Amino acid sequence: MSEHDPYQKLRPSGGYRSLRSFRTTTVVYDATVSFCERFVDKRSRMVDQMVQAARSGRQNIAEGSRASATSSQTELRLVNVARASLDELLLDYKDFLRQRGKRQWLKDDAEARAVREVAKKLGGYADGADVSDAEAYAGWLNQNDPAVVANAVICLIHQANYLLDQQITGLERSFVSDGGYSETLAAARLQARKQSYPTDRSDRSDRSDRSDKTHRTNPALPPCRLCGKPLVLRTAKQGKNAGTQFLGCSGYPECKGTCKID
Repeated sequence: MSEHDPYQKLRPSGGYRSLRSFRTTTVVYDATVSFCERFVDKRSRMVDQMVQAARSGRQNIAEGSRASATSSQTELRLVNVARASLDELLLDYKDFLRQRGKRQWLKDDAEARAVREVAKKLGGYADGADVSDAEAYAGWLNQNDPAVVANAVICLIHQANYLLDQQITGLERSFVSDGGYSETLAAARLQARKQSYPTDRSDRSDRSDRSDKTHRTNPALPPCRLCGKPLVLRTAKQGKNAGTQFLGCSGYPECKGTCKID
């Protein structure tokens, strides 16, 4: 946050289109819509379930990114919802293969490794890249064999889940170290108020000297209504108002006079 503009937007948001997790889940969503149109009975409830799960995986990443400006917890919750939706979709694809007696690719199968290699090549691409994500996987996703398409999408879901796990870990670490939006807002509020009110920096043993200096350097501050000494900026450390700021008598603890900050 700039010292020259304490009222600028506190936390960035958006930018989700460049996230590898969003780009991968976009391929998964489009591939699932195509898969259901080509290989699943339109009357089956499985169509709606798979499409909605794929859509949820993608949309919640975008919504979480937009929510990051005002709530770290909301962002975390939405990314976790995306992760859970992809797990549901993963089971649907595995069920499709199992119920039809089709083989599921193992992690070290040549086909699975080939799909993963494409992801490595696309790692640095963003909007405007030489090849789109969908085009890169077209050799598998446009196959007429539903088993090949299903297995390729399963590989993509695993990739998306890995990326989301990394994203969730990063968000949790950032929340622990930097706090959420409310903590950021409180810090900005404190910075703005320091421009108008003095901060009580001295320890209590030097209270009398501090009081005289505060009174001389900040004559606009109202005096304590109980004893007449200068007021200084304080922060409540406990109780229902913990974290809020107020003006307290510089003669505390002998005098407990306070004044609310309007």
